[in-house]
Amino acid sequence: MAEGMSNKTKGRPSGANNKSNTFRSIIFALIVICFVYLLINNFNQNSTTKTEVPISEVIQRANDPEGDIAKITVSGNYLDITLKGKDQPTESSRKDGSGTLYDQGLKNYCDDLEGEELTKCQETYPTIEYLDEVDVGGILLDIALTVVPIIAIVIFFAWMMRQASAANNQSMSFGKSRARLYGPDKKKVTFKDVAGNESAKQDLTEIVDFLKSPKKYEKLGAKIPRGVLLAGDPGTGKTLMARAVAGEANVPFFSISGSEFAEMFVGVGASRVRDLFSRAKKNAPSIIFIDEIDAVAHKRDARGGAGREDEQTLNQILVEMDGFDNDSGVIVMAATNRVDMLDKALLRPGRFDRHVNVTLPERKDRLEILKVHFKGKPVEEDVDLEALAKKTAGSSGADLANIANEAAITAAREGHKAISNKDLTEAFERVAIGPERKSKVMNDKERKITAYHEAGHAIVGHVLPDSDPVHKVTIIPRGQTGGVTWFLPPEDRSYKNIYELKDILARAMGGRVAEKLIFGKDAITTGASSDLKNVAELAKSMIVEEGMGDGLRNLVFPSEATGYYTITTGKPYSEKTAEQIDAEIKKLSDEAAKRAEEVLKANKSALDKLAEELLAHETLEEAELQPLLKSTKLPDSVKLYK
Repeated sequence: MAEGMSNKTKGRPSGANNKSNTFRSIIFALIVICFVYLLINNFNQNSTTKTEVPISEVIQRANDPEGDIAKITVSGNYLDITLKGKDQPTESSRKDGSGTLYDQGLKNYCDDLEGEELTKCQETYPTIEYLDEVDVGGILLDIALTVVPIIAIVIFFAWMMRQASAANNQSMSFGKSRARLYGPDKKKVTFKDVAGNESAKQDLTEIVDFLKSPKKYEKLGAKIPRGVLLAGDPGTGKTLMARAVAGEANVPFFSISGSEFAEMFVGVGASRVRDLFSRAKKNAPSIIFIDEIDAVAHKRDARGGAGREDEQTLNQILVEMDGFDNDSGVIVMAATNRVDMLDKALLRPGRFDRHVNVTLPERKDRLEILKVHFKGKPVEEDVDLEALAKKTAGSSGADLANIANEAAITAAREGHKAISNKDLTEAFERVAIGPERKSKVMNDKERKITAYHEAGHAIVGHVLPDSDPVHKVTIIPRGQTGGVTWFLPPEDRSYKNIYELKDILARAMGGRVAEKLIFGKDAITTGASSDLKNVAELAKSMIVEEGMGDGLRNLVFPSEATGYYTITTGKPYSEKTAEQIDAEIKKLSDEAAKRAEEVLKANKSALDKLAEELLAHETLEEAELQPLLKSTKLPDSVKLYK
């Protein structure tokens, strides 16, 4: 803990529809291709047709001074003839035999002429051009001009048909389940991959055993639970635990989120539920896992609105679970962190028979989880994962995975070849509070206020007997805080007594009180806003949820989300009770401030010395703090508050 300054469809099966659509698309595309080809071929014929002329006629006309031939282009045995006044060849011919045109009687009267004689000759007789090489570029260009448009048109029509087919498939599969199937081809997760949560693993072992050997239970008349509800805080590994059950039993695992059933059209969610259970039964034995089931399983009596889409989805889930055959081999698992929000019909025997609590990991479990996440990462020999496990009380498996990843990122950023203890500390503090704000520059006055503020937290927390030990103090801005004082419990605890909670309140007030003592009551700052918010929330929890108020001792009140509402206050208690609650909260807050003040007055010199060291060094670790806090004492007057 830390204190600090704030700153499914009717008709034919879908497979048959898809095949039919594909066949029609292919036929249509072939028709289009043939049509385009004939069109282009006809165009080419109309635009490039040449008149075939005998070679003898060509030679006769070419040798005639009054002839109409302007140019003869020879390519092998083929001749292209361009007439006078034309830009392109309009006639063609073919040589007889393998001899040259000269051998067949065509003379070139313009050979060996120059100047005006050459010009006059060219005006009278045709120019003869011999092509020694085939015009590959022209041929390729002609092919491209013919083929490319066909390909483009085919691609366009294929795309159009695919879009139409996709739209049709989407409309046909609107009510299909979107559950992802993890089968034998997927990476298997077993209990060995899940560190910690031994009690939850033990509860789920029977489910695995039934899926493997159902006959053993049936012989004794035992019925396996139809549903298993995994409840726990976010990030504790509920989904991983469900996949481990499927991996241990080696059965198909259908995973879906509760929100994936929801849709703007009424009835779609129920249709998806029917399709999901139908798929699971076909693959039995199997497991259906619904993550965040509270998204579609809210209490119906608390929300109202008959005919709502989420209510129809919930009703279908209830019907499907109630309609299971005992030998169906399908088990439904669900996860939520809001069990109080679930409909009672879902939790009754015959549906979710078994509830498994996936709790936050204890210290030994955190160490095992950290070992899993640091496996494969290079770490220095002196890296102390056990110390990190000690510091991370209250962290979930997801938090620990994040710390491991941040440590690797930090080491890479700093150019380290392996992860060091310093990288671990930076990763832990970054995840817990936020990164260091190195760009935040405080002036001397702000640094002094911050130093006394954090020193106040540290001294009050150290002196009070039921407070956790001080672990670290820093005045370097981090996240949204201007400074941080860390208090770490020596061991994990499941409960806190009233004295421990009162000490937490007092040490939280230590920062504001220290500012008041040093700089005067009119000089207190906004740095304590987060502390005051935490004090108000904890004090309210002590009174309303834990029954720790003096005038309301042993009385607790339902939360506003689940309790009844009065007409006068709009809260689950009367107006008079609300006044009592406010008074009790104020009493606890005032008492905390008074205790903090008396402690700091009695340890003024230690407060000054600690603040000076913080101004000089900015960060003090536990070993550096002990000499500075050794001279502090607990005033007799503070003991009276017990």
